[in-house]
Amino acid sequence: METNPRGIPKAPFVENVEDHVSEQEPVEIVLRKFQEAMAKYKFMEVNMLQRKRNLDAKIPEIRKTLEMVQFLQSQASEGDDAKEIETLYELNDTLYATARVEPTGKVCLWLGANVMLEYPVKEAADLLASKLEAALKTLKNTEEDLLYLRDQITTMEVNTARVYNWDVKQRRLTRAKAEAAGEE
Repeated sequence: METNPRGIPKAPFVENVEDHVSEQEPVEIVLRKFQEAMAKYKFMEVNMLQRKRNLDAKIPEIRKTLEMVQFLQSQASEGDDAKEIETLYELNDTLYATARVEPTGKVCLWLGANVMLEYPVKEAADLLASKLEAALKTLKNTEEDLLYLRDQITTMEVNTARVYNWDVKQRRLTRAKAEAAGEE
């Protein structure tokens, strides 16, 4: 089965309904399979949307932190002339405090799960740059996957409609034949 680069299967397009409907697989079974496939695609879409929301929130934080570390790196590169920096830092969403930061050449980064590690400024900048690059790549892949999933869901909706309409047409033909045979 054909898939996209991240393993999401491609939905088959039903060109000829008769090829998919048979005595062994009547219309009801084919429609149920299509509904199951559509439910799987929609489940994947919900997960991708959640991942995208998380990345949309995470990327600005990484950028902001990287900019601050790069600023500290530029201050440290001034050598012996590096002086204390007075700044505001965020305690909460709406609460800031004033701080004096002495140049130490080290920074502490929150890694998550209540873990904070101290890094040399250069190493922290490299780590944040790689994390930002990875997050941007993941965001790009997630957006591509969302578009791909949307196409697959649309294909399955079209398939479902085609099979359903074919079934309605077949029932009408059968009824018309029965009525014609009954009139004779």
